[in-house]
Amino acid sequence: MAVVSDREDIVSISLTVVKNFFEKYEISPNDIGRLEVGTETILDKSKSVKSFLMELFAQHGNFNIEGVDTMNACYGGTNAVFNAINWIESSSWDGRLALVVAADIAVYGPGSARPTGGCAAVAMLIGPNAPLVVESVIRSTHMEHVYDFYKPVLNSEYPVVDGQLSIQCYLKALDMCYDGFTKRFKEKTGKTFSLKEAEYFIFHSPYNKLVRRAIARLLFNEFLQTPDEPAFKDFQRYRNEPREATYFNRGLTNDFDKLSAGIYNTKVAPSTQLCLELGNCYSASLYVGLLSLIDHSSDELSGKRIVLFSYGSGMSASMFSVLVRGSVEFIKQKQKISKRLSQRNFVDPAEFTKLLGLREKHLLASKYVPDGPLELFPGTFYLDRVDDKHRRYYKRKVKDSKL
Repeated sequence: MAVVSDREDIVSISLTVVKNFFEKYEISPNDIGRLEVGTETILDKSKSVKSFLMELFAQHGNFNIEGVDTMNACYGGTNAVFNAINWIESSSWDGRLALVVAADIAVYGPGSARPTGGCAAVAMLIGPNAPLVVESVIRSTHMEHVYDFYKPVLNSEYPVVDGQLSIQCYLKALDMCYDGFTKRFKEKTGKTFSLKEAEYFIFHSPYNKLVRRAIARLLFNEFLQTPDEPAFKDFQRYRNEPREATYFNRGLTNDFDKLSAGIYNTKVAPSTQLCLELGNCYSASLYVGLLSLIDHSSDELSGKRIVLFSYGSGMSASMFSVLVRGSVEFIKQKQKISKRLSQRNFVDPAEFTKLLGLREKHLLASKYVPDGPLELFPGTFYLDRVDDKHRRYYKRKVKDSKL
């Protein structure tokens, strides 16, 4: 998994991804009219991460940029994407592009959850004539008030987690979004949705086992809708099972996991490779999955449909689809994911624990200079110091022109 010391925070990783995005894709900050940040990692209860990012636009004289932060656990990135799309499609659109940043640092207290942490930041350009087209008319959302994962201790980065309830909520939200999505798909296309209607599926990925359960769960839902299909002839004993009673039915879970293995390998696995390297990325997770699919797909994506499921505890979830209308090879070439992963610095668990200790020590501190190592990728922003008024100052590591 990706780990950070007290040298990096939500502002620094967001600064890094936006600045690197502009440089890689040769996009001018003056072309941006809306900037949305989706995150649940906060440093300030008032000042948005977006406001820090405005430093990158001020250098170009662009102060006219709408949007602020969106927060609800791991769902913030998706809500930011929807906000940006809605702006582009609205009468408020001024012809410029929107930029969405989905970023989080996932850390846990000592215990079994700690190895499920991670970190990532993804920048996405939203505008017309894009190669990835969101089918706005085919999506479904489900929201409830639940205490499955939350962060009520404001002087700690660590969440309170009800593990079993969190799994149940994820699967329930998936069920409900699937119901709405298939209904909407039928209304708009005149066709009955099945897993064959999409070439790829991307799921929010807290950890990979839950992603495997998710595709098995979709197949179970398809079975409930079309139980007489030949593929389901050996599963008739589950035909009348109340869906809400099946979340922890081990026999059903194992059976549909086996039945969905081929679907997972071909339609899901390509989107999981990057999350397996970075760990849980919270708001960035789904879009890390999309980037992983672009990087690891074995065939040409153009013309394919991708179904995405976004989940945030508390709870908020959406299922929506994307059509690939053009080549995305340029993204793969710009990102150079495999090369970048191979250049990471590795630390052992003891060092990781020490780095988390630095974050705990300095979380609310003022008038300090971080203690963490400065062995960072060229082009990375890092926290230089915090003054006696809690104002944070950042620097950027000199970028090597060869990278």
